[in-house]
Amino acid sequence: MNRGSKSVSLDIHSIDQTTRAIAPGEWSASFMNMRLRTAFQPIFSLSHKRIVGYEALVRPFTTEGQSLSPGLLFQQPRNEQENVQLDRACRFLHMKNFQGLPDDINWLFINVSPETIAIGHRYDSFFGKLLEHFNFPSHRVVIEIVEQPTCDGDSLAQAVEYYKQLGCLTALDDFGAGHSNFERVWALKPDIVKLDRSMILRASEESRIRQMLNGIVSLLHQAGCLVLMEGVETEEQAMIAIDCGVDFVQGFYFALPQIGKTPTPVPASDLGKLLNDYKQEVKDKADPTIAVRDHYFPFFNNAVDKIREGYPLSIAAKSLTEHHTVTRCYMMDKDGIQIGETAASNNSASAQNPKFKPLENTQSADWFRQHYLRRALSNPNELQITRPYLSATGAYMCVTLSLLFKSGDKDIIICCDILAD
Repeated sequence: MNRGSKSVSLDIHSIDQTTRAIAPGEWSASFMNMRLRTAFQPIFSLSHKRIVGYEALVRPFTTEGQSLSPGLLFQQPRNEQENVQLDRACRFLHMKNFQGLPDDINWLFINVSPETIAIGHRYDSFFGKLLEHFNFPSHRVVIEIVEQPTCDGDSLAQAVEYYKQLGCLTALDDFGAGHSNFERVWALKPDIVKLDRSMILRASEESRIRQMLNGIVSLLHQAGCLVLMEGVETEEQAMIAIDCGVDFVQGFYFALPQIGKTPTPVPASDLGKLLNDYKQEVKDKADPTIAVRDHYFPFFNNAVDKIREGYPLSIAAKSLTEHHTVTRCYMMDKDGIQIGETAASNNSASAQNPKFKPLENTQSADWFRQHYLRRALSNPNELQITRPYLSATGAYMCVTLSLLFKSGDKDIIICCDILAD
């Protein structure tokens, strides 16, 4: 492609000179013999059942109007200054086009690469001047930090702080891919974290990933971040997004990015229907723990009776250890200290990887930190069941059942681990 003039325009006035109206309320900008246009994609709040923002995406065209790949556009800059020029041209264009939308409340999400955001301070406080130029309230802007490596984390953090001081919100994009991870969450303290679309794809393929996704969203909430799931393309993925507790969603299932007009989203009534379908799905699914508790409770009762009669655990819990799903049984006192040895089942050998042999012996182990102990202490004589988790005795996925009972004047908790796979 012909790169055109080598001159680089960085100030607002010179960038404005490259823009032109191509339709009522729509503008394009010039960059290296290309015409840049803005596509807006809506972002929805699931709880509010409506649009709360739009992500601005650049779409390049030839001067004759032929569509080009955005990837080709970002290959054009030859140096740091041209990178800054492209970044500023896009932000100027997006803000100018956003003012043409019939929306005076919701957010404008603007992508900024870490490399550009970290070097921009060398030139001037462009974005502050841009907000003044358009008389645009900073609290309606969400600066998205696009996932890329950056060699200067301190400069990146300082630049992010600059946007916060302006009054903008910040969002960490593509979380879970490449360099966008919890380290960046802790360092940059974004208002919003956007989960990379690979996470929803994996969650739709593997139930274990889906369970992990719930935990990741919970951790991000604890870190003080709102969470946005991007790349939602199917109803199944939309249901997963609802179930894992994200705040916002974005993707082709809800609305495509659209150029030159206000994006047409899924009607609010459809969002309501989606949530109602999810509620019905939750109601229709019988609690699987009820069936599990009902199945194992007689075996636990039998073991408890024999322990009270003085039988050792290896004999008392034989009906449990002979069960095809159980890997091991063990007892502990109310402080979580294991009483005696573990009663291993025939499944224990298959579950126990030889690499984790040092973890096999748990006599006198302290299990006080385990949630199954605390649940048993809070619900005496009621069989408790955990969610699947990684066993510390062999690094395999298991579910633990626990029951607190009295034997003489002692409180004892009997547990058994069940293979979760």
